[in-house]
Amino acid sequence: MAQSTETDWVSRFADDVIAESERRAPGKPVVVASGLSPSGPIHLGNLREVMTPHLVADEIRRRGHEVRHLISWDDYDRYRKVPVGVPGTDTSWAEHIGRPLTSVPAPAGSAYPNWAEHFKAAMTESLAELGIEYDGISQTEQYTSGAYREQILHAMRHRAEIDAILDRYRTKAKDTKDGTAATKDGAGTGDQAKGKVPAQAKGGRQQVEEAELEAEEGSGAAAEDDGSGGSAGYFPYKPYCGGCGKDLTTVTSYDDATTELTYTCSECGFSETVRLSEFDRGKLVWKVDWPMRWAYEGVIFEPSGVDHSSPGSSFVVGGQIVREVFDGVQPIGPMYAFVGISGMAKMSSSKGGVPTPADALKIMEAPLLRWLYARRRPNQSFKIAFDQEIQRLYDEWDALERKVADGSVLPADASAYARATGTAAGALPSTPRPLPYRTLASVVDITAGAEEQTLRILSELDPARPLTSLDEARPRLDRAENWITSQVPAEARTIVRSEPDHELLDSLDEQARESLRLLLEGLDGHWSLDGLTTLVYGVPKVLAGLEPDAKPTAELKVAQRSFFALLYRLLVGRDTGPRLPTLLLAVGADRVRKLLGA
Repeated sequence: MAQSTETDWVSRFADDVIAESERRAPGKPVVVASGLSPSGPIHLGNLREVMTPHLVADEIRRRGHEVRHLISWDDYDRYRKVPVGVPGTDTSWAEHIGRPLTSVPAPAGSAYPNWAEHFKAAMTESLAELGIEYDGISQTEQYTSGAYREQILHAMRHRAEIDAILDRYRTKAKDTKDGTAATKDGAGTGDQAKGKVPAQAKGGRQQVEEAELEAEEGSGAAAEDDGSGGSAGYFPYKPYCGGCGKDLTTVTSYDDATTELTYTCSECGFSETVRLSEFDRGKLVWKVDWPMRWAYEGVIFEPSGVDHSSPGSSFVVGGQIVREVFDGVQPIGPMYAFVGISGMAKMSSSKGGVPTPADALKIMEAPLLRWLYARRRPNQSFKIAFDQEIQRLYDEWDALERKVADGSVLPADASAYARATGTAAGALPSTPRPLPYRTLASVVDITAGAEEQTLRILSELDPARPLTSLDEARPRLDRAENWITSQVPAEARTIVRSEPDHELLDSLDEQARESLRLLLEGLDGHWSLDGLTTLVYGVPKVLAGLEPDAKPTAELKVAQRSFFALLYRLLVGRDTGPRLPTLLLAVGADRVRKLLGA
């Protein structure tokens, strides 16, 4: 059992949630919740909406409590706009704006029946790979089946009270009807969706990455109005039109006794009168829908974006509506910060401009991605690397694993590692021989993924314990290969020379020739990753009259850099490249001798 510590945020929240659940609903399962809107690619900012309650729920399970993690798919939200860059779409999809996401055709070529299912599918697959256990709830199914009928009728009966609550936050200065934030589920829309940190909340950071700007146009609950503005009064319910299927409707009358509701559509002119007690083609406006669900599901814990600390936001207003209208209690939960991306400029396969969990899981193993969310408190922003920084992250991860193995790890780091590598249900799949990611990336870069050559090189990394099958290095090897092929520009790929650079070799001075001679003489005796590391760093030391293990001086470091640049020019035709020990192993001793003029 994980213990509460000063630094373990998951355990602290688990303590609070268990205590709150026992106070509110003793003997019942603990309920935590997330919400995702499949209005487009569900990206890595949205994943924090899921990972935060998942980690808390998993800790609660580890302590022996029954817990439900609800993920509400907000697939009955209106289709708000055609996302940029989604394959299989064009401007013709704009004709569906205003319809429920489940009534919009999927992108051309999709195997799924509608827009919502298309984008849910990729996220569902990623959640499974990440080991996230949850109960999925389709809001289309909930609304169209009549599950919320009594809650809708209740909200309509109490519309005056809801209107009064909302009116506390309405000001003439606002140019929208829904307060400062109408959405809920993580970097979703252009109006500071849940999970998107507004500029003033980012510690003064003024420079906004392109990825963050594009995140604003990603998935998220639709920016609905709050039901106000109609000449017939306030109504917290919005029908989808029986003529065109869109939500561009206005309720013109409602009778509490008979539940007869009349509406008209500004899009197609359709009008009808229905009995709301029997009608299931519409939904509560967002600021009423969210608190209704808190009460309906008995949610104890649910995080939200930091924009919800602002007056008039959905979370702030919802806390009053759930208490005063639905006789419920607002969930406890943290405000969480933005998840940024580094390396977006190199992304060649990004759909919609912002990478998804599926994109991340192509280049990193699930435990590493889980760790990035587990090690930071929800209110701390962080970045997920798609550029060279991923190599440093993997180095840090491997160092943590070594500390766990030898018992030198700090308690908070041990907790984050445990939460990353497994759940209450068991350990996540791992790589049997986790060779350094940067080494694997260099090898597949040089070999272009040729398996026989890759195995030959990897088996020589540690002669005392040679790799016998590439499967021992998987899935990490596959992730590194995907990173090289999808994220590294073609001009940055490593191409080993086919013939020696005779012109360069002939121009070398005596010292440079001697450095090559020392390297070639030492190849056979140092043919391993560690051995070649010692050799390439040691040659300039020997030339300077020092021992190979001497500590480098500033002058010696200059000599080493010059030597390394020479080797790169002779081997790959430029001044930089993969780490030299890995490059030498990959090229092979015979070819190294040929290219270095032996």
